[in-house]
Amino acid sequence: MENVGGMRNRARYFVVREKAVPEVLLKVVEAKRLLESERAATVQEAVDAIGISRSSFYKYKDDIFQFHDNSPGTTITLTFQMDDEPGLLSDVLKIIAEYQANILTIHQSIPINGIASLSLSVQVLQTTGDISRMLEQMEEQKGVHHVKVLAKE
Repeated sequence: MENVGGMRNRARYFVVREKAVPEVLLKVVEAKRLLESERAATVQEAVDAIGISRSSFYKYKDDIFQFHDNSPGTTITLTFQMDDEPGLLSDVLKIIAEYQANILTIHQSIPINGIASLSLSVQVLQTTGDISRMLEQMEEQKGVHHVKVLAKE
């Protein structure tokens, strides 16, 4: 950590959509996946297969991870904006149930101009499916304007 003005900076984390991530970082994730799955025996094999330099791999390898942590006990806090329509919240909650995650908290504000804001905390269980896909399905739901990950603990 850098020491700026006598204060030590802490590591900061961001959750971004894939489309906002530079291509080189996505390729680093892919190279790491090749190594983890043993489809590449060495870093050189992995980077050659993906088309990046070893220096790019080593520069970013410790700083980018695919968001798919399905570790039991992980809590993910989400925020939504959605249309104020009967049954829409129920449809979103059904998606969470289908992925077998545990809803810990739900807070919905009073809708303003037909739009409700919602925060939701979900606990990942041993049986929970792919969290990334669950988030995609929620966002694809008609009437849901966006889904954002606020925190992952």
